[in-house]
Amino acid sequence: MSLSPSPAPPSSPATAPIAPAANAGYALLILTLINLVNYLDRYIVAVALPGIQKEFGINDTQSGLLGTMFIVVFMLASPVGGFLGDRYPRRLLVAGGVLLWSLATGASGLATSFIALLVARAVIGIGEAGYGAVAPSIISDLYPREQRTRMLAFFYIAIPVGAAAGYGLGGWLTQQYSWHVAFFAGGVPGLILGVMAFFMPEPKRGAMDGPDAETKLPFMVGLRGLGRNAAFWAVTAGYTLMTFSIGGLGFWMPTYLVRERGMAGDSAGFIFGAITAVAGLLGTVAGGWLGDRMDRKREGGGLWMSGIGLLLAAPCMYLAVNLKEVGPSLAAMGVAQFLIFLNSGPINAAIVNCVPPAFRAFAMGLNVLCIHLLGDAISPALIGNIADAANLRTAIAVNALPVLLGGFALLLGARLFREAVPRARATA
Repeated sequence: MSLSPSPAPPSSPATAPIAPAANAGYALLILTLINLVNYLDRYIVAVALPGIQKEFGINDTQSGLLGTMFIVVFMLASPVGGFLGDRYPRRLLVAGGVLLWSLATGASGLATSFIALLVARAVIGIGEAGYGAVAPSIISDLYPREQRTRMLAFFYIAIPVGAAAGYGLGGWLTQQYSWHVAFFAGGVPGLILGVMAFFMPEPKRGAMDGPDAETKLPFMVGLRGLGRNAAFWAVTAGYTLMTFSIGGLGFWMPTYLVRERGMAGDSAGFIFGAITAVAGLLGTVAGGWLGDRMDRKREGGGLWMSGIGLLLAAPCMYLAVNLKEVGPSLAAMGVAQFLIFLNSGPINAAIVNCVPPAFRAFAMGLNVLCIHLLGDAISPALIGNIADAANLRTAIAVNALPVLLGGFALLLGARLFREAVPRARATA
């Protein structure tokens, strides 16, 4: 009973399907649109915050709890969502999770006190956890390995696009109407997509991993195997370091542009958001296409590309805050984000490929817990501490170090991934 990558060669038609499952495109489209709404809902609160502070009379520390409460509940609930996703129909978990968080988003607009809004944000975290850990495992069972990185990259395009939509739509509705209306509007698309998710196909676990793929696995057996899966932990370590860095960057970069570059607040937010949307979209698409090509050439090829991407992104991040001219600084930041988002598809494809189909949802949930607990849940505060001790430019420059270390961790993961596949084939 192996917990290594699928023993079948990705290109072998005798042992694994080479065509997507029926209705795979419909499921991928629904899951991607849900992911877009997922990130739209997360970022509405950021642009609605001034109005919320004014109405409830809360300070910055209390306001920060709105983000902290969501991320803490989300990361703690994700392994539970993964556990359920390995045992029950996943489309039902997806639909239920989306409906729950969409209702909670609408309830955020109805909140008449800070505590009520805080509770609503916590419920959003529960709903998103039921979806986030399960969706990649569904996609891995809809598409063969040689297409998996590309399809997961398509799914993760929703991150930069959804974040930009959250900033834009939330800001416009808040300015034109109120922050209450922004939350009402954010909840409606999720309710529609939640109903549509009930009609998605429910692929058999391991359907694209050959006839010998394990579809049932006792939890403690799977957990012990996952604990010994060095490739999974190396990839998770690299992903965590990357998440630490981009979480801190996303939180502090607009402030840096205002404080250190003299930009107006609205201009800084718009420019940084536009750079993130464009670089994120291009990087995610390019990473999916290149990752599949690299994986066809060598096991772990997509991870190798991701590691190189982070190694190149680190000096770009350093240059972005050390170049004197604003134009070259923003260009360096755009290149850095392109190289970071290059990894969305390959990293997540590596995670689902290096664990058995019957344990993928839990592995994804555990990965979500790690990358947030040790990543973007703590990086804004730590970078703020460095800024207090030195300055914000130095703090963001130091933030390039986790990206560099993450690159080395992914290169190690690529090597472990390549070594694991021949052993799995020999065992089979």
